[in-house]
Amino acid sequence: MSPATPATGPADPAAPSGSSLSAARRSRELAALAADSEVDVLVVGLGATGAGAALDAATRGLSVVAVDAHDLAFGTSRWSSKLIHGGLRYLASGQLDVAHESAVERGILMERTAPHLVRAQPFVLPLTPLVGTGQAALARAGFMAGDLLRLAARTGRGTLPRPRTLSAVETRHLAPALRATGLRGGLLSWDGRLSDDARLVTAIARTAAAHGARILTRVRALALHRDGAVLRDETTGEELTVRARTIVNAAGVWAGGLVDDVRLRPSRGTHLVLRSEDLGRLSAGLHIPIPGESNRFVLVLPQGDGRVYVGLTDEPVEGPVPDVPEVPETDIGFLLDVLGSALDVTLHRADVVGAFAGLRPLLDTGADPDAPGRTADISRRHAVLTSAEGVVTVVGGKLTTYRRMAQDAVDAAVAAAGLDAGPCRTASLPLVGAATPKVLAGLDVPSRLVFRYGSEAPAVHALGLADPALARPVVPGHPVTGAELLWAVRHEGALDVADLLDRRTRIGLVPEDRADAEEAAREALARTAGSTV
Repeated sequence: MSPATPATGPADPAAPSGSSLSAARRSRELAALAADSEVDVLVVGLGATGAGAALDAATRGLSVVAVDAHDLAFGTSRWSSKLIHGGLRYLASGQLDVAHESAVERGILMERTAPHLVRAQPFVLPLTPLVGTGQAALARAGFMAGDLLRLAARTGRGTLPRPRTLSAVETRHLAPALRATGLRGGLLSWDGRLSDDARLVTAIARTAAAHGARILTRVRALALHRDGAVLRDETTGEELTVRARTIVNAAGVWAGGLVDDVRLRPSRGTHLVLRSEDLGRLSAGLHIPIPGESNRFVLVLPQGDGRVYVGLTDEPVEGPVPDVPEVPETDIGFLLDVLGSALDVTLHRADVVGAFAGLRPLLDTGADPDAPGRTADISRRHAVLTSAEGVVTVVGGKLTTYRRMAQDAVDAAVAAAGLDAGPCRTASLPLVGAATPKVLAGLDVPSRLVFRYGSEAPAVHALGLADPALARPVVPGHPVTGAELLWAVRHEGALDVADLLDRRTRIGLVPEDRADAEEAAREALARTAGSTV
Protein backbone atom coordinates (compact mmCIF):
# COMPACT_ATOMS: atom_id res chain seq x y z
CA MET A 1 0.00 0.00 0.00
CA SER A 2 1.19 3.48 -0.81
CA PRO A 3 3.01 5.24 2.02
CA ALA A 4 1.82 8.57 0.58
CA THR A 5 -1.81 7.72 1.29
CA PRO A 6 -3.18 9.63 4.30
CA ALA A 7 -3.68 7.57 7.43
CA THR A 8 -7.43 7.59 7.01
CA GLY A 9 -7.27 6.40 3.39
CA PRO A 10 -9.55 7.48 0.54
CA ALA A 11 -13.06 8.56 1.37
CA ASP A 12 -15.87 6.17 0.56
CA PRO A 13 -17.83 7.40 -2.47
CA ALA A 14 -21.02 5.65 -1.39
CA ALA A 15 -20.85 4.57 2.23
CA PRO A 16 -24.13 2.84 3.12
CA SER A 17 -26.37 4.67 5.57
CA GLY A 18 -27.27 3.02 8.87
CA SER A 19 -25.89 -0.42 8.07
CA SER A 20 -22.20 0.30 8.62
CA LEU A 21 -20.61 -1.56 11.52
CA SER A 22 -17.31 -0.27 12.90
CA ALA A 23 -15.24 -0.09 16.06
CA ALA A 24 -16.47 3.45 16.66
CA ARG A 25 -20.13 2.46 16.35
CA ARG A 26 -19.58 -0.46 18.69
CA SER A 27 -18.10 1.87 21.33
CA ARG A 28 -20.98 4.32 21.03
CA GLU A 29 -23.62 1.64 21.30
CA LEU A 30 -21.95 -0.05 24.27
CA ALA A 31 -21.86 3.30 26.06
CA ALA A 32 -25.52 3.91 25.25
CA LEU A 33 -26.42 0.44 26.55
CA ALA A 34 -24.59 1.12 29.81
CA ALA A 35 -26.54 4.36 30.22
CA ASP A 36 -29.92 2.76 29.45
CA SER A 37 -29.69 -1.00 29.81
CA GLU A 38 -33.32 -1.93 29.13
CA VAL A 39 -34.18 -3.64 25.85
CA ASP A 40 -37.05 -5.70 24.42
CA VAL A 41 -34.96 -8.54 23.00
CA LEU A 42 -31.44 -9.70 23.81
CA VAL A 43 -29.98 -12.14 21.27
CA VAL A 44 -26.94 -14.17 22.27
CA GLY A 45 -24.86 -15.44 19.36
CA LEU A 46 -24.15 -13.78 16.01
CA GLY A 47 -24.01 -16.67 13.62
CA ALA A 48 -26.61 -16.85 10.87
CA THR A 49 -29.49 -17.73 13.19
CA GLY A 50 -28.62 -15.17 15.86
CA ALA A 51 -28.11 -12.39 13.32
CA GLY A 52 -31.35 -13.52 11.68
CA ALA A 53 -33.19 -13.31 15.01
CA ALA A 54 -31.84 -9.79 15.56
CA LEU A 55 -33.08 -8.76 12.11
CA ASP A 56 -36.44 -10.45 12.58
CA ALA A 57 -37.08 -8.81 15.97
CA ALA A 58 -35.88 -5.37 14.86
CA THR A 59 -38.16 -5.37 11.82
CA ARG A 60 -41.13 -6.20 14.07
CA GLY A 61 -40.58 -2.88 15.84
CA LEU A 62 -38.75 -4.26 18.89
CA SER A 63 -35.61 -2.82 20.47
CA VAL A 64 -32.78 -5.33 20.03
CA VAL A 65 -29.28 -5.93 21.35
CA ALA A 66 -27.36 -8.84 19.82
CA VAL A 67 -24.02 -9.93 21.28
CA ASP A 68 -21.31 -12.44 20.49
CA ALA A 69 -18.29 -13.33 22.59
CA HIS A 70 -16.11 -13.29 19.48
CA ASP A 71 -17.17 -12.04 16.05
CA LEU A 72 -19.83 -12.31 13.40
CA ALA A 73 -19.89 -15.87 12.02
CA PHE A 74 -17.22 -17.00 14.46
CA GLY A 75 -18.74 -20.45 14.95
CA THR A 76 -20.45 -23.01 12.75
CA SER A 77 -21.84 -20.51 10.24
CA ARG A 78 -18.44 -19.96 8.63
CA TRP A 79 -17.54 -23.65 8.35
CA SER A 80 -20.30 -24.77 5.98
CA SER A 81 -20.02 -26.14 2.43
CA LYS A 82 -21.09 -22.67 1.21
CA LEU A 83 -24.21 -24.26 -0.28
CA ILE A 84 -27.86 -23.32 0.04
CA HIS A 85 -29.41 -26.76 -0.20
CA GLY A 86 -32.82 -27.52 -1.61
CA GLY A 87 -33.39 -30.43 0.78
CA LEU A 88 -32.75 -33.39 -1.52
CA ARG A 89 -30.86 -35.33 1.15
CA TYR A 90 -33.74 -34.92 3.59
CA LEU A 91 -36.24 -36.03 0.96
CA ALA A 92 -34.25 -39.23 0.49
CA SER A 93 -34.40 -39.94 4.24
CA GLY A 94 -38.14 -39.36 4.42
CA GLN A 95 -37.97 -35.95 6.16
CA LEU A 96 -40.47 -34.36 3.75
CA ASP A 97 -41.20 -31.33 5.92
CA VAL A 98 -37.50 -30.52 6.32
CA ALA A 99 -36.94 -30.97 2.58
CA HIS A 100 -39.81 -28.65 1.66
CA GLU A 101 -38.74 -26.03 4.21
CA SER A 102 -35.20 -26.10 2.79
CA ALA A 103 -36.47 -25.67 -0.77
CA VAL A 104 -38.67 -22.74 0.24
CA GLU A 105 -35.85 -20.99 2.10
CA ARG A 106 -33.45 -21.57 -0.80
CA GLY A 107 -35.90 -19.84 -3.12
CA ILE A 108 -36.31 -16.90 -0.74
CA LEU A 109 -32.54 -16.37 -0.62
CA MET A 110 -31.99 -16.78 -4.36
CA GLU A 111 -34.90 -14.69 -5.59
CA ARG A 112 -35.75 -12.16 -2.88
CA THR A 113 -33.39 -11.55 0.01
CA ALA A 114 -29.85 -12.32 -1.23
CA PRO A 115 -29.66 -12.86 -5.01
CA HIS A 116 -26.24 -11.18 -4.97
CA LEU A 117 -24.82 -13.78 -2.56
CA VAL A 118 -26.56 -16.97 -3.71
CA ARG A 119 -26.41 -18.27 -7.27
CA ALA A 120 -27.20 -21.46 -9.13
CA GLN A 121 -24.37 -24.00 -9.01
CA PRO A 122 -24.23 -26.95 -11.41
CA PHE A 123 -23.17 -30.34 -10.02
CA VAL A 124 -22.16 -33.50 -11.83
CA LEU A 125 -22.55 -36.96 -10.33
CA PRO A 126 -20.14 -39.08 -12.41
CA LEU A 127 -21.41 -42.56 -13.29
CA THR A 128 -18.21 -44.44 -12.57
CA PRO A 129 -17.87 -48.24 -12.33
CA LEU A 130 -18.45 -47.85 -8.58
CA VAL A 131 -21.94 -46.47 -9.23
CA GLY A 132 -24.23 -49.38 -10.11
CA THR A 133 -27.22 -49.03 -12.39
CA GLY A 134 -29.60 -49.26 -9.46
CA GLN A 135 -27.80 -46.51 -7.55
CA ALA A 136 -27.70 -44.36 -10.72
CA ALA A 137 -31.45 -44.82 -11.22
CA LEU A 138 -32.08 -43.91 -7.58
CA ALA A 139 -29.94 -40.78 -7.89
CA ARG A 140 -31.69 -39.78 -11.13
CA ALA A 141 -35.08 -40.18 -9.47
CA GLY A 142 -33.84 -38.16 -6.52
CA PHE A 143 -32.77 -35.25 -8.72
CA MET A 144 -36.14 -35.26 -10.48
CA ALA A 145 -37.86 -35.27 -7.08
CA GLY A 146 -35.64 -32.35 -6.12
CA ASP A 147 -36.90 -30.49 -9.17
CA LEU A 148 -40.45 -31.13 -7.99
CA LEU A 149 -39.43 -29.64 -4.65
CA ARG A 150 -38.24 -26.55 -6.53
CA LEU A 151 -41.63 -26.34 -8.21
CA ALA A 152 -43.51 -26.84 -4.91
CA ALA A 153 -41.40 -24.07 -3.37
CA ARG A 154 -42.32 -21.79 -6.31
CA THR A 155 -38.72 -21.18 -7.28
CA GLY A 156 -38.47 -20.17 -10.94
CA ARG A 157 -36.99 -22.37 -13.68
CA GLY A 158 -34.77 -19.44 -14.61
CA THR A 159 -33.28 -19.57 -11.12
CA LEU A 160 -32.56 -23.31 -11.06
CA PRO A 161 -32.39 -25.20 -14.40
CA ARG A 162 -33.75 -28.70 -14.90
CA PRO A 163 -31.57 -31.74 -14.02
CA ARG A 164 -30.57 -33.99 -16.91
CA THR A 165 -28.39 -36.91 -17.95
CA LEU A 166 -24.97 -36.27 -19.51
CA SER A 167 -22.93 -38.34 -21.92
CA ALA A 168 -19.41 -39.37 -20.92
CA VAL A 169 -18.02 -36.67 -23.23
CA GLU A 170 -20.21 -33.97 -21.68
CA THR A 171 -19.28 -35.15 -18.18
CA ARG A 172 -15.55 -34.92 -18.80
CA HIS A 173 -15.98 -31.56 -20.54
CA LEU A 174 -17.39 -30.16 -17.30
CA ALA A 175 -14.84 -31.99 -15.13
CA PRO A 176 -11.77 -33.12 -17.11
CA ALA A 177 -10.14 -34.46 -13.92
CA LEU A 178 -12.58 -37.38 -13.85
CA ARG A 179 -11.18 -40.78 -14.75
CA ALA A 180 -12.30 -41.69 -18.28
CA THR A 181 -11.95 -45.45 -17.86
CA GLY A 182 -15.38 -46.96 -17.28
CA LEU A 183 -17.15 -43.59 -17.14
CA ARG A 184 -20.70 -44.09 -18.47
CA GLY A 185 -21.77 -40.45 -18.25
CA GLY A 186 -23.08 -38.27 -15.48
CA LEU A 187 -26.12 -36.70 -13.84
CA LEU A 188 -26.33 -32.90 -13.93
CA SER A 189 -28.23 -31.15 -11.16
CA TRP A 190 -28.40 -27.64 -9.71
CA ASP A 191 -28.45 -26.13 -6.23
CA GLY A 192 -27.73 -22.79 -4.57
CA ARG A 193 -24.17 -21.71 -3.80
CA LEU A 194 -23.10 -18.87 -1.53
CA SER A 195 -20.26 -16.59 -2.44
CA ASP A 196 -19.27 -17.05 1.22
CA ASP A 197 -21.23 -18.15 4.28
CA ALA A 198 -19.53 -15.62 6.56
CA ARG A 199 -20.47 -12.83 4.14
CA LEU A 200 -24.12 -13.90 4.41
CA VAL A 201 -23.94 -13.51 8.19
CA THR A 202 -22.29 -10.09 7.80
CA ALA A 203 -25.07 -8.98 5.44
CA ILE A 204 -27.78 -10.18 7.84
CA ALA A 205 -26.14 -8.41 10.80
CA ARG A 206 -25.69 -5.16 8.87
CA THR A 207 -29.30 -5.26 7.71
CA ALA A 208 -30.37 -5.73 11.33
CA ALA A 209 -28.22 -2.73 12.29
CA ALA A 210 -29.88 -0.65 9.57
CA HIS A 211 -33.22 -1.43 11.26
CA GLY A 212 -31.99 -0.29 14.65
CA ALA A 213 -30.51 -3.43 16.23
CA ARG A 214 -27.33 -2.93 18.22
CA ILE A 215 -24.80 -5.49 16.95
CA LEU A 216 -22.04 -5.95 19.52
CA THR A 217 -19.15 -8.32 18.93
CA ARG A 218 -16.55 -9.16 21.61
CA VAL A 219 -19.32 -9.05 24.23
CA ARG A 220 -19.75 -12.28 26.15
CA ALA A 221 -22.93 -13.36 27.92
CA LEU A 222 -21.80 -14.60 31.33
CA ALA A 223 -25.23 -15.50 32.71
CA LEU A 224 -28.82 -15.44 31.48
CA HIS A 225 -31.84 -15.07 33.76
CA ARG A 226 -35.52 -14.23 33.54
CA ASP A 227 -35.06 -10.46 33.52
CA GLY A 228 -31.88 -10.12 31.48
CA ALA A 229 -28.21 -11.01 31.45
CA VAL A 230 -24.76 -10.21 32.71
CA LEU A 231 -22.47 -9.26 29.83
CA ARG A 232 -18.74 -8.63 29.64
CA ASP A 233 -16.89 -6.49 27.12
CA GLU A 234 -14.06 -8.80 26.12
CA THR A 235 -11.90 -5.89 24.97
CA THR A 236 -11.90 -4.16 28.38
CA GLY A 237 -13.12 -6.76 30.88
CA GLU A 238 -15.91 -4.44 32.06
CA GLU A 239 -19.19 -6.12 33.05
CA LEU A 240 -22.67 -4.83 32.37
CA THR A 241 -26.11 -6.00 33.51
CA VAL A 242 -28.77 -5.70 30.81
CA ARG A 243 -32.49 -5.86 31.49
CA ALA A 244 -34.30 -7.67 28.68
CA ARG A 245 -37.98 -8.48 28.35
CA THR A 246 -37.03 -11.66 26.49
CA ILE A 247 -33.83 -13.49 25.50
CA VAL A 248 -33.04 -15.59 22.44
CA ASN A 249 -30.16 -18.01 22.96
CA ALA A 250 -28.71 -18.64 19.49
CA ALA A 251 -25.22 -19.63 20.62
CA GLY A 252 -25.11 -22.76 18.46
CA VAL A 253 -22.92 -25.53 19.83
CA TRP A 254 -22.32 -23.40 22.95
CA ALA A 255 -26.04 -22.95 23.70
CA GLY A 256 -26.08 -25.68 26.34
CA GLY A 257 -23.53 -23.79 28.43
CA LEU A 258 -25.94 -20.90 28.91
CA VAL A 259 -29.22 -22.70 29.63
CA ASP A 260 -29.80 -25.83 31.70
CA ASP A 261 -31.50 -28.85 30.15
CA VAL A 262 -30.39 -28.08 26.60
CA ARG A 263 -28.51 -31.18 25.45
CA LEU A 264 -26.67 -31.20 22.16
CA ARG A 265 -24.88 -33.89 20.20
CA PRO A 266 -22.40 -32.00 18.00
CA SER A 267 -21.37 -33.43 14.66
CA ARG A 268 -18.11 -32.54 12.91
CA GLY A 269 -18.11 -31.68 9.22
CA THR A 270 -14.62 -31.45 7.69
CA HIS A 271 -13.59 -29.82 4.41
CA LEU A 272 -10.26 -29.78 2.60
CA VAL A 273 -8.88 -26.80 0.69
CA LEU A 274 -7.01 -27.58 -2.54
CA ARG A 275 -5.46 -25.36 -5.19
CA SER A 276 -7.55 -25.22 -8.37
CA GLU A 277 -4.60 -26.10 -10.58
CA ASP A 278 -4.29 -29.48 -8.88
CA LEU A 279 -7.73 -30.47 -10.16
CA GLY A 280 -7.68 -28.74 -13.54
CA ARG A 281 -10.57 -26.73 -14.93
CA LEU A 282 -13.86 -27.45 -13.18
CA SER A 283 -16.97 -25.93 -14.75
CA ALA A 284 -19.21 -27.66 -12.23
CA GLY A 285 -19.08 -29.04 -8.74
CA LEU A 286 -18.98 -32.79 -8.23
CA HIS A 287 -21.05 -35.25 -6.22
CA ILE A 288 -18.72 -38.22 -5.74
CA PRO A 289 -20.53 -41.20 -4.20
CA ILE A 290 -18.94 -42.62 -1.07
CA PRO A 291 -18.18 -46.30 -1.75
CA GLY A 292 -20.53 -48.55 0.21
CA GLU A 293 -23.05 -45.76 0.90
CA SER A 294 -26.30 -45.36 -1.03
CA ASN A 295 -27.06 -41.73 -0.23
CA ARG A 296 -23.85 -40.01 0.89
CA PHE A 297 -21.49 -38.07 -1.31
CA VAL A 298 -18.28 -36.10 -1.12
CA LEU A 299 -18.70 -32.66 -2.65
CA VAL A 300 -16.06 -30.99 -4.80
CA LEU A 301 -16.76 -27.26 -4.78
CA PRO A 302 -14.79 -24.86 -7.02
CA GLN A 303 -14.74 -21.40 -5.42
CA GLY A 304 -13.63 -19.21 -8.29
CA ASP A 305 -10.74 -17.79 -6.27
CA GLY A 306 -8.06 -20.32 -7.08
CA ARG A 307 -9.31 -22.77 -4.45
CA VAL A 308 -11.50 -25.85 -4.34
CA TYR A 309 -13.26 -27.14 -1.22
CA VAL A 310 -13.77 -30.87 -0.73
CA GLY A 311 -16.11 -32.19 1.93
CA LEU A 312 -17.65 -33.26 4.04
CA THR A 313 -17.58 -35.70 6.88
CA ASP A 314 -20.29 -36.26 9.48
CA GLU A 315 -18.77 -37.58 12.70
CA PRO A 316 -19.94 -37.32 16.33
CA VAL A 317 -17.84 -35.19 18.68
CA GLU A 318 -17.44 -35.85 22.38
CA GLY A 319 -16.12 -33.64 25.15
CA PRO A 320 -15.81 -29.86 25.55
CA VAL A 321 -16.66 -27.70 22.54
CA PRO A 322 -13.56 -25.88 21.24
CA ASP A 323 -13.62 -22.34 19.84
CA VAL A 324 -12.09 -23.60 16.58
CA PRO A 325 -12.45 -27.35 15.89
CA GLU A 326 -9.37 -29.33 14.92
CA VAL A 327 -9.33 -31.38 11.72
CA PRO A 328 -8.19 -34.96 12.37
CA GLU A 329 -5.92 -36.67 9.89
CA THR A 330 -8.44 -39.50 9.59
CA ASP A 331 -10.95 -37.08 8.04
CA ILE A 332 -8.33 -35.82 5.58
CA GLY A 333 -7.37 -39.34 4.56
CA PHE A 334 -11.01 -40.35 4.13
CA LEU A 335 -11.79 -37.42 1.82
CA LEU A 336 -8.65 -37.97 -0.27
CA ASP A 337 -9.52 -41.67 -0.64
CA VAL A 338 -13.00 -40.86 -1.94
CA LEU A 339 -11.54 -38.39 -4.43
CA GLY A 340 -9.14 -41.07 -5.59
CA SER A 341 -12.06 -43.37 -6.41
CA ALA A 342 -13.23 -41.07 -9.22
CA LEU A 343 -10.43 -38.74 -10.32
CA ASP A 344 -7.70 -39.28 -12.86
CA VAL A 345 -5.31 -37.10 -10.89
CA THR A 346 -3.43 -38.32 -7.85
CA LEU A 347 -3.75 -36.11 -4.79
CA HIS A 348 -1.40 -36.46 -1.84
CA ARG A 349 -1.51 -35.11 1.70
CA ALA A 350 0.90 -32.35 0.66
CA ASP A 351 -1.65 -31.09 -1.88
CA VAL A 352 -4.03 -30.19 0.96
CA VAL A 353 -3.16 -26.52 1.55
CA GLY A 354 -5.82 -26.01 4.20
CA ALA A 355 -8.64 -27.72 6.06
CA PHE A 356 -11.51 -26.63 8.24
CA ALA A 357 -14.16 -28.26 10.38
CA GLY A 358 -17.46 -27.05 11.75
CA LEU A 359 -19.61 -28.47 14.53
CA ARG A 360 -23.32 -28.84 13.82
CA PRO A 361 -25.46 -28.09 16.92
CA LEU A 362 -27.71 -31.14 16.61
CA LEU A 363 -30.29 -31.68 19.33
CA ASP A 364 -29.69 -34.73 21.51
CA THR A 365 -32.96 -36.63 21.28
CA GLY A 366 -32.24 -38.60 24.42
CA ALA A 367 -31.35 -41.88 22.73
CA ASP A 368 -28.83 -44.15 24.43
CA PRO A 369 -25.43 -42.53 23.71
CA ASP A 370 -23.83 -45.98 23.69
CA ALA A 371 -26.27 -47.34 21.14
CA PRO A 372 -25.02 -47.72 17.57
CA GLY A 373 -25.84 -44.87 15.23
CA ARG A 374 -24.32 -41.88 13.48
CA THR A 375 -24.85 -38.15 13.67
CA ALA A 376 -25.46 -38.38 9.92
CA ASP A 377 -28.74 -40.06 10.85
CA ILE A 378 -29.92 -37.35 13.28
CA SER A 379 -32.70 -35.15 11.92
CA ARG A 380 -31.74 -31.65 10.74
CA ARG A 381 -35.04 -30.28 12.04
CA HIS A 382 -34.51 -27.28 14.26
CA ALA A 383 -35.96 -27.00 17.74
CA VAL A 384 -37.10 -23.98 19.71
CA LEU A 385 -37.03 -24.58 23.48
CA THR A 386 -38.30 -22.23 26.20
CA SER A 387 -36.75 -22.67 29.64
CA ALA A 388 -38.53 -22.32 32.95
CA GLU A 389 -37.05 -18.82 33.21
CA GLY A 390 -38.40 -17.87 29.79
CA VAL A 391 -35.13 -17.98 27.83
CA VAL A 392 -35.79 -19.15 24.26
CA THR A 393 -33.09 -21.41 22.78
CA VAL A 394 -32.94 -22.33 19.10
CA VAL A 395 -30.76 -25.27 18.02
CA GLY A 396 -30.43 -27.79 15.20
CA GLY A 397 -31.33 -26.88 11.64
CA LYS A 398 -28.87 -25.76 9.01
CA LEU A 399 -27.56 -22.63 7.30
CA THR A 400 -30.16 -22.73 4.51
CA THR A 401 -33.05 -22.42 6.96
CA TYR A 402 -31.53 -19.79 9.26
CA ARG A 403 -34.32 -17.30 8.46
CA ARG A 404 -37.12 -19.68 9.40
CA MET A 405 -35.26 -20.72 12.55
CA ALA A 406 -34.95 -17.07 13.52
CA GLN A 407 -38.63 -16.46 12.80
CA ASP A 408 -39.71 -19.39 14.97
CA ALA A 409 -37.40 -18.30 17.80
CA VAL A 410 -38.69 -14.72 17.78
CA ASP A 411 -42.30 -15.96 17.58
CA ALA A 412 -41.66 -18.01 20.72
CA ALA A 413 -39.88 -15.15 22.49
CA VAL A 414 -42.67 -12.68 21.70
CA ALA A 415 -45.28 -15.15 22.96
CA ALA A 416 -43.33 -16.02 26.13
CA ALA A 417 -42.89 -12.36 27.09
CA GLY A 418 -46.26 -11.13 25.85
CA LEU A 419 -44.61 -8.47 23.67
CA ASP A 420 -46.59 -6.24 21.34
CA ALA A 421 -44.83 -6.95 18.05
CA GLY A 422 -45.67 -6.91 14.38
CA PRO A 423 -45.55 -9.93 12.05
CA CYS A 424 -42.36 -11.40 10.60
CA ARG A 425 -41.15 -9.45 7.54
CA THR A 426 -37.90 -11.16 6.68
CA ALA A 427 -39.18 -13.45 3.89
CA SER A 428 -39.44 -10.44 1.60
CA LEU A 429 -36.81 -8.11 3.07
CA PRO A 430 -33.68 -7.71 0.89
CA LEU A 431 -30.37 -7.88 2.72
CA VAL A 432 -27.70 -5.20 2.37
CA GLY A 433 -26.33 -5.32 -1.18
CA ALA A 434 -29.32 -7.13 -2.70
CA ALA A 435 -30.66 -6.01 -6.07
CA THR A 436 -32.42 -7.52 -9.06
CA PRO A 437 -30.35 -9.65 -11.47
CA LYS A 438 -30.73 -6.94 -14.10
CA VAL A 439 -29.32 -4.27 -11.81
CA LEU A 440 -26.47 -6.50 -10.66
CA ALA A 441 -25.60 -7.45 -14.25
CA GLY A 442 -25.42 -3.77 -15.18
CA LEU A 443 -22.81 -2.83 -12.57
CA ASP A 444 -19.57 -1.78 -14.25
CA VAL A 445 -17.24 -3.52 -11.82
CA PRO A 446 -15.54 -6.94 -11.69
CA SER A 447 -18.15 -9.70 -11.41
CA ARG A 448 -16.32 -11.23 -8.45
CA LEU A 449 -17.04 -8.08 -6.43
CA VAL A 450 -20.71 -8.16 -7.44
CA PHE A 451 -20.99 -11.76 -6.18
CA ARG A 452 -19.59 -10.68 -2.81
CA TYR A 453 -20.93 -7.15 -2.34
CA GLY A 454 -23.91 -6.82 -4.66
CA SER A 455 -25.01 -3.22 -5.13
CA GLU A 456 -22.17 -2.05 -2.86
CA ALA A 457 -19.54 -3.43 -5.26
CA PRO A 458 -19.01 -0.05 -7.02
CA ALA A 459 -18.19 1.59 -3.67
CA VAL A 460 -15.65 -1.12 -2.84
CA HIS A 461 -14.16 -0.90 -6.34
CA ALA A 462 -13.93 2.90 -6.09
CA LEU A 463 -11.58 2.63 -3.11
CA GLY A 464 -9.09 0.92 -5.41
CA LEU A 465 -9.61 3.51 -8.12
CA ALA A 466 -8.84 6.28 -5.63
CA ASP A 467 -5.70 4.53 -4.40
CA PRO A 468 -4.22 2.03 -6.90
CA ALA A 469 -2.28 0.34 -4.10
CA LEU A 470 -5.62 -0.77 -2.66
CA ALA A 471 -6.61 -2.33 -5.99
CA ARG A 472 -3.85 -4.92 -5.84
CA PRO A 473 -4.40 -8.41 -4.41
CA VAL A 474 -3.00 -8.70 -0.91
CA VAL A 475 -1.76 -12.25 -1.61
CA PRO A 476 -0.35 -13.48 -4.93
CA GLY A 477 -2.77 -15.87 -6.59
CA HIS A 478 -5.76 -14.82 -4.48
CA PRO A 479 -8.15 -12.08 -5.68
CA VAL A 480 -8.92 -10.24 -2.39
CA THR A 481 -7.65 -6.66 -2.55
CA GLY A 482 -6.64 -4.07 0.01
CA ALA A 483 -9.85 -2.18 -0.80
CA GLU A 484 -11.90 -5.11 0.48
CA LEU A 485 -9.97 -5.17 3.74
CA LEU A 486 -10.46 -1.44 4.22
CA TRP A 487 -14.18 -1.74 3.47
CA ALA A 488 -14.47 -4.52 6.05
CA VAL A 489 -12.96 -2.32 8.76
CA ARG A 490 -15.07 0.72 7.88
CA HIS A 491 -18.42 -0.95 7.25
CA GLU A 492 -18.44 -4.62 8.27
CA GLY A 493 -17.37 -4.47 11.90
CA ALA A 494 -13.91 -6.02 11.53
CA LEU A 495 -11.90 -5.22 14.66
CA ASP A 496 -8.67 -7.15 14.20
CA VAL A 497 -6.56 -9.19 11.79
CA ALA A 498 -8.46 -12.41 12.47
CA ASP A 499 -11.79 -10.75 11.64
CA LEU A 500 -10.37 -9.59 8.31
CA LEU A 501 -8.58 -12.73 7.19
CA ASP A 502 -10.73 -15.47 8.72
CA ARG A 503 -14.27 -14.12 8.37
CA ARG A 504 -14.71 -10.97 6.21
CA THR A 505 -12.47 -12.68 3.68
CA ARG A 506 -11.44 -16.34 3.68
CA ILE A 507 -7.76 -15.84 3.01
CA GLY A 508 -7.03 -17.49 6.35
CA LEU A 509 -8.29 -20.91 5.24
CA VAL A 510 -4.82 -21.44 3.78
CA PRO A 511 -2.23 -20.81 6.55
CA GLU A 512 0.50 -19.83 4.07
CA ASP A 513 -1.75 -17.20 2.47
CA ARG A 514 -2.84 -15.95 5.87
CA ALA A 515 0.74 -15.29 6.92
CA ASP A 516 1.40 -13.40 3.68
CA ALA A 517 -1.71 -11.22 4.16
CA GLU A 518 -1.25 -10.20 7.79
CA GLU A 519 0.70 -7.03 7.00
CA ALA A 520 -2.00 -5.82 4.61
CA ALA A 521 -4.64 -6.51 7.26
CA ARG A 522 -2.71 -4.51 9.85
CA GLU A 523 -2.41 -1.62 7.38
CA ALA A 524 -6.17 -1.62 6.77
CA LEU A 525 -6.79 -1.45 10.53
CA ALA A 526 -4.23 1.33 10.94
CA ARG A 527 -5.90 3.44 8.23
CA THR A 528 -9.06 3.69 10.32
CA ALA A 529 -7.52 3.86 13.80
CA GLY A 530 -9.13 6.65 15.78
CA SER A 531 -11.99 7.10 13.31
CA THR A 532 -15.30 8.25 14.83
CA VAL A 533 -17.40 6.96 11.91
